[in-house]
Amino acid sequence: MKIMEAGYELIETNPKAPIKNLIRILRGDKELITSLDVFGPDYFRNNIAKIQESYSRPQTGEIINFREPTTAESILAASYDFENRVKRMISNPRWLQDGRMEITSYPKFLQLGRIVKTSEGVFANPPKDENGNPVTNEDELKSYLNRAKPIKVDKGRIYIVSDSEQLRDFGFADYDSFERGPQDYDTFLQGGLARVLEHTEKPAEAFSQIVSKENYPMGVKVCDFDSVERPALILVLLDAVGYSDDDFRLNVNGEDLRNVGYAFGVLNKSATGTSQIL
Repeated sequence: MKIMEAGYELIETNPKAPIKNLIRILRGDKELITSLDVFGPDYFRNNIAKIQESYSRPQTGEIINFREPTTAESILAASYDFENRVKRMISNPRWLQDGRMEITSYPKFLQLGRIVKTSEGVFANPPKDENGNPVTNEDELKSYLNRAKPIKVDKGRIYIVSDSEQLRDFGFADYDSFERGPQDYDTFLQGGLARVLEHTEKPAEAFSQIVSKENYPMGVKVCDFDSVERPALILVLLDAVGYSDDDFRLNVNGEDLRNVGYAFGVLNKSATGTSQIL
C-alpha cells in the first residue's frame, strides 16, 4: 500500500494596513468593541487622528478603523485586566520620603474623554456640532437635560441622558454631587462624577475594577474640578503618584487638552459590521 505524503501550505493574510487587535467587552446589555492596546503616548488630538486611520484585522487583513471614545467607553476598555494593561502606563515618577522626585519616566495619563466644565458642574461627552466640534454653549447643553430626570446624589444631583442620534453617554453632575480632593473608594464610586463619567444612575461598577485597594492603597484624589466663569472644554485624565509600589493613589484630573497620554479607540461600526469582526 502506497502511503501518500501530506501536503502543507501556509496561508497568510497580506494586510494593507497596520494590524490592530480587538477586544469585545460585554457588560449587562452593552457590547463594546475597542482596540486591545492604547494609542499614544501623544496629545489627545494626535491620538484621535491616529485612531481614525486605517488598520487591519489580524485574522483576515480586513480594513477597520476606530472612533473617539466616550468617558464611559474608555473606563470599560481600561477595566479589563487593568493592572497588567494600563496601570503601569499611568504611574508617575515616585515622590521620595524627603520630598524629592525620583525621575524614572515622564508622567503619562489615560485620556478618558471630553467634558465641559461650567460654573455649576460638568457635562460629560458633549455632542458635536455640524462641523464636528464639541458643543460648549451652556444653554444648548442644558437643553438636553430635559430628556432625563434628575437623580439626587449626595447634596446635589446628576442627569444620565439616554443615547440618541446626537448624544452618546451624555450626562451632567453638579459640584455638590461629588467630593473633590482625597477620598476613599466608596465615596468616589458612589459620587456623581464617577456615575456620570461611567454613564450610570447607580454607583459606578466598571470604575471599581480600576479604583481598588489592590491597585491604589491610598485611594482617590479628584483634582481640578472647580467652578469656572465660562464653559471650558477639557479632558478627564487618570494618573497615579505615590511613595512606593504599595502607596499609590489614583488621580482623576479635569485638565486642559495639552497633556500627553494614551487613549483607546472604539471600533467604527459604520465602517464594518460587528458580525464580521469577531
